This record gives sequence, structure tokens and C-alpha cells, in this order.
Amino acid sequence: MSTEQTPTGDTEGAASPAPTPAEGTSGGATEVGTGAAGDGGAEVSGGDAESGARAAEAAGGGRDDAGARDSGEPGTGGRADGADASARTRPAGTTDDAGAVSGAGGGGAEGDAGDVESGGPAAGADAGASGSAKGASAPSEAEAELAAQRVERERIARRKAERQGPVESGGKLSGKAADLLAAVRAVESGEKASAPSFVEAAPAPRRPAPEPVRRPEPVPAAAAPDAETVGAVRAVLAEGGAPEALAPQAAAALGDGAQDTLRADPWQLLRVAGVRPEQADGFARALLGAECRPDDERRGRALTVWLLEQAAVAGHTALDLPALTEALGKRAVPDPDEAVQSALAEGDALVFQDALEEPGARPAAARTDEEEVPVRVLAGLERYALAEESLADALARLMNSVPKETEEPWEATVAALTRGAADLARQVAGHGLVLHTGGEAARAEPAALLGAARAAGLRAFAVCHTPDGARRFAAHLGEEPGAAVGTVAGLLSGASGPGRDAEGALDLDLLIVLDAPQLDVEAAAMLAESLPDGARLVLSGDPAVLWSAGPGRVFADLLAVPACPQVASRLPDRGPLGELVSGIGVGELVQVEAPGKEIVIVPVRDAGEAVHRTVQLVADSVPRAFGVPPEETVVITPGHGGAAGTRALNTVLKERLNPGPGRFGGFDPGDRIVHSPTPGRTVPGRVVRADAQGLHLECAGAPVVVPRELVESRVRHGWALTAHQAVGGRWPAAVVVLPGDAADVLTRPWVYTAFGRADRHLSVVHGVEQALPRAVAESVAKPRTTRLRTLLRVQLPPAG
Repeated sequence: MSTEQTPTGDTEGAASPAPTPAEGTSGGATEVGTGAAGDGGAEVSGGDAESGARAAEAAGGGRDDAGARDSGEPGTGGRADGADASARTRPAGTTDDAGAVSGAGGGGAEGDAGDVESGGPAAGADAGASGSAKGASAPSEAEAELAAQRVERERIARRKAERQGPVESGGKLSGKAADLLAAVRAVESGEKASAPSFVEAAPAPRRPAPEPVRRPEPVPAAAAPDAETVGAVRAVLAEGGAPEALAPQAAAALGDGAQDTLRADPWQLLRVAGVRPEQADGFARALLGAECRPDDERRGRALTVWLLEQAAVAGHTALDLPALTEALGKRAVPDPDEAVQSALAEGDALVFQDALEEPGARPAAARTDEEEVPVRVLAGLERYALAEESLADALARLMNSVPKETEEPWEATVAALTRGAADLARQVAGHGLVLHTGGEAARAEPAALLGAARAAGLRAFAVCHTPDGARRFAAHLGEEPGAAVGTVAGLLSGASGPGRDAEGALDLDLLIVLDAPQLDVEAAAMLAESLPDGARLVLSGDPAVLWSAGPGRVFADLLAVPACPQVASRLPDRGPLGELVSGIGVGELVQVEAPGKEIVIVPVRDAGEAVHRTVQLVADSVPRAFGVPPEETVVITPGHGGAAGTRALNTVLKERLNPGPGRFGGFDPGDRIVHSPTPGRTVPGRVVRADAQGLHLECAGAPVVVPRELVESRVRHGWALTAHQAVGGRWPAAVVVLPGDAADVLTRPWVYTAFGRADRHLSVVHGVEQALPRAVAESVAKPRTTRLRTLLRVQLPPAG
């Protein structure tokens, strides 16, 4: 691909071809430890993550972003530390003006897992300390969201318990779990496994839709650990040489009697976010003395759970059992099989045997008893197992509960629409679940469906991943978000959306979920479980963007199982940017005509020059050439660490755009920030002021107060973001930074997502040479290990 270059970062007179990004979506080894999560290789600090990383990698990849929960969780960023290892030769025709920002990124390696921004114990301590300061005040949206998730998970667990008895805890492994472990051993040794039984689930029963009661249900606030418990935990931590600042989070994670739990099993410290196995081993040695041994059953069980949690951070909902036992062996667990059995027997993990669908083979449900079915044995945490099973159950219920006769309001909705919107409406009228795919322009079709359904008297609502997405979607209806459009987080927390009926189901006939690829398995399960029988669910999104920050790949799994109608929009994203991004989506980095300089390439030789050019573009060139002020330009870079990561770029951008002493945790009034009220969610905003209450922010037009002790773990500067933080939003201008050390983490979904955040103008600070077109052509998203497709194939017949 040939490109023109800009003279020393000046956008005016620049070229127009296809650019390049870097944040890591797939490709590259994903290490799952302290918090790297890229589906493309994010580097994790220290060796603490190594075994978990390899387990997840063996399972088929990791997260779609080099910054582990980059969509908002501060402190789990992937890395691109250090300057560009090999100096790039500046293309001819460009002026040398590098080095103006020497040392801007520190160039050095970022802190390890113990560092607050790396998701370490200090960050966890801050997070855990929040509750005690809240007192009896009304719950915030973040608290309400967490409480709603907890209530929904309890509801899922109760429904699951109604269908099958509880798993016995304690004692040695027996019954089905033992049979499954025996099966995998037989498969590994080449013997024929004992006959596996695949029980086809009965169709989900239809329940009559209850009479709606139009009122939202109050959500209880999360109870904070009491001061006495925190004090007792602090004493135990001090005795074991662990940071006492971890006490609030340890008390919250381990519940009542946390201090006794830690004394009885010191390795339970691994339940605290950011604690590494070697740190837990040191804590155990200090408490247990000579009784602390590598073969301690408690250690093996805790490490099993920790590895599964790290796999979830990387996007998996389960791990192949052989990969898990291999990772345990590399963690100096003498008998990995016994460690897994212990975790299963105590109910800390679950084991599953799933049929493998081979190309051209008949489905497992259609085979005779004599036919051997290839299987895989997986292990996973109960919360994600229940979420996937609950999601499959809820989707089957919705699909089976649609009346055979199309009701009059739906007929009126179809009649009011034309073209693609009418095609979508026809499918929605007759089906409980419909998938809709397309880019930014395609959002007009579900918007038209929403408007027509409301006009026909149907109770309809739409939700987006971000407040900005909700604003853009509501603009199609000519209104502001609120009455008909909200966010997924707002709907689940009860802060927005319709009321709920007497059974707790949403008072809706139609729910449209935009940005569907960003749904993790737990959020998807809560949404589907919340819909009453007879309601329609539309999942709409662009399948080419990065997957969710949380575990699962719900939208991709549903697209892979032809059990419901799939409507592909024919509305293209127009203009040079639309043409460029559409080409990337099919693996081609095409040369596009950009007469208005909608696309500009800025070649750089190293990370220091990349930082310098980025500041030039944001502060001077883009405002001067396109009239886009710095506050409406987003900078997107591969990860948080490194000489050209978000931390380095935000430091320099703050110095240029809003200098100040940073007296409140490094922040000053007017700073652009991103706020993470809950893990995996990012809301852009700005700092208003700071006082004794904490840091006052304005996020999506709403005031937010972040307590002082949580500022460091929940608030970042927000001029520069990762692609996962930026997904779901769009800005008038975007500057995508691709330093040379980002070449290994570039993937097609990352490039597609980063370039697609620009609405009018895209500048690419390009230092990866041919790594960009190679990533677009070859580096697709690594698979995540999930069970949803298997569960859906059992429950749902193919769509016909």
C-alpha cells in the first residue's frame, strides 16, 4: 500500500491512504495473570501470570485487547513498554523534528502486579475500602449495578437448583465429575472412554406473561464489611507480612469470618484481586511455618481457582482440562489432577463434557447410541457456567414463547417500515430472538424499528454499550436518551428503562440491544432472564469489532449457531473513512481517495517521536486544519504501558492542554478522564472539582463523586484511550498511535475498532511499517473457550 507522508506531523497538506493501529485484539500470545487480556498479545508483568497465561493460551487465545478489561477497568493494561526496539527509517520527504518529548513515556517498564495501575493489591485495597465511607446513603449507580448483578446471579442459581440437585461439597470426587475425569484420561491415553451421556434438555416451559406493574424495583445496596472484621483481617495480614491496605478488599471478598478463613487457608488471599501466587505462598509460609508445603491440598485448590479466574480475565468461560492441569504443574503443584479433583469436590469449580462438532458430522443429538461422539472436558468457575446455561435457557424460552399468530401491533409495525427496516421488523414480529449485523449506518434500521414499534403501541426500549452510543442512537429518533434509549448498565441497575412486573421481568414487548459484541456472558444472561415470555429480543452490532471486555463471546457464538434469523444490513458506511474501515473488515487495507484529507498518515521512527507527533496533531494540526477542538479528538493506542501507551500520552497531553499541579491524585479541574464505576465499563468525563467528599466528575452529563480512596483505582486521564475503552463511542477526530513496539499486538479487530472511532477525520501515527497490512490480512481474533454454542445446539433446532 503506497502512502503519502505528512510534513512533520502537520495535517494540512497530508495524504489520504489507509493507516495503521495497535492495541492487541488477537494474535500474539495472551498472558493471563495480573491482568493482560489481549486477544492479541499483551505483555503481563512478572512471572506471576505465566502459568495462567499458558493455560488460557492453550485454551485458544485471550482477550481482544492488549489491556485486559481495557474497556474501563483501570489497572489491567497490556504493555508495550520501552521505546521502539529498532529505529525506523524516516521516509523521504518528511522533516526530522523528533525528540521534543524525550522521556515522555518514561520509556521504562511499567510496574508489576502489585502496582495500583497494574491491577495489583493496592488497587484492590482501594476498591474494597469504598463501602465503609458510604454509610446509609442511597446507593450510587455503580453500587446498584453491582447489586443488580448479584441479585440476578442468585436468581440464576436458584432456577438452576430447581432443575437439578445441589452439588455435594466436601469429601472426595465421585459420581459424574469422577466419570468425566476418567473420560478425559481415557481420551488422552487413546482408550475408548466410558459411554458419555448427552442429555438433551427439554424445551423451556412457557410461562404466562404476568400482569405488568409499571414500577422499578429498588435494588439493595451492597453491604460493606464492618470495621471490626476489617480490623481483624488487617491483623492477620500484618502477621503474614501482607500489605495491611488489602484488609477491606479481603474482608469483602471472603465475607464474614474472613480473618478465620485466612488463618485456616492462607492461600485464600488469592481471592483478592491482583494478589499473585508467589505473594500468597509467602503469606502462607509466614502463617504456617514448617507446615507450608507445595503439595498442600489447600494450595492446589486455590491455584486451580486462580487459574480459572485469570482465564476469565482473558475472555474464556472455561478451560480445557489438560491445559489447566499443565498450568498447575508449571506452578509447582505436584499432583495437578488431585488439585483439580479437590477444587471440584469442594464446589470451587465445575467440570463439563461437551460434544465436539466436527465439520460435516451429524449433530450429537441426532446420532445413535452406538455412534462414538468426540468430546472435550472443560473446567470452569460456577458463576460463568451458570451464566452460560441460564443464557441458553432464557434464549430458548424467548424463542419458544412467541405466539404463532402475529399480533396486530406487530403487523402495524411492519407496515410502517420499508426496505431493510421492514425486513428486520418482519423477522422480529415472528421470532423471539433476531440478530442484526451492520456498521454505524446500519443503526438506522433498529432505530426505525424502535420508533415504529412505539408508534404501534408496543412497549419498546433500546440499550447501548456507552452513553455516547445511546446519544447517537436516540438522535435517529430525534430525541434525547431516556424515554426510549438507555445503556445496558443503566437498564440492569434500574437507573433507566421501563419498570418491572411482579415477577421482576422487564415491562417490555421489545428490547433492542445495540453494540451486541460488547455483551459478556453475565450481562447477556441478566438481560435475557429479565425479559418476559412473548417479548422480542434484537441483538444488533458489528461483528468485526473487538469482543467484550468480560468473559464470553455471546454475539459471535449466536451468529455461529443458525438457530434464529440473522438480518445483515445493506446500509454501508459512506465516505473515505467508511470505505477504509469496510475494507479492513474483510481483511484488505485498501488505498482510498480522501480529497478532504479525511485520512492522514504521519510516519514516525520511534516511540518518542510518536508521542511528539500525537501532541502536535491533537493540540495544533487537527484544530487548525479541520476545526475540531482538542476536547473532541480521541487518541487511541495499544495499551496503558510503554513509552507511547495511555499513561505516557496522557501525561504529555495534560501538560499541553490542561497544565496544573494535580493536587488531587494527579487531577485538576478541566482534566479529561475516564471513570470505571465497575470492572469492564468505562465512562468518559471531565474533572469538575475536588473536596473532602472526593473527586467531582461530570460523566455523560451526570455528576459523579469518586471517594478519595478510590480515585487511583477508578479514574484515569482520558485524552488517550485503549481501543477497548473507546469501543462503543465515536469522536469527530481520532488519532491512532502505532509505535514500532506495537507491531506484534496488532490484529484486524483492533485496527477495525480503532479506525472506526473517527467520524470526520483519522490521523495515524505510523511506526509499524508492514505490520499493519499484515495484521489486517492475517491476524484475526483468537478464539475464546466458551460453552454457549454447545448449549444452544442442544436446546435450539436450526432456524429454517
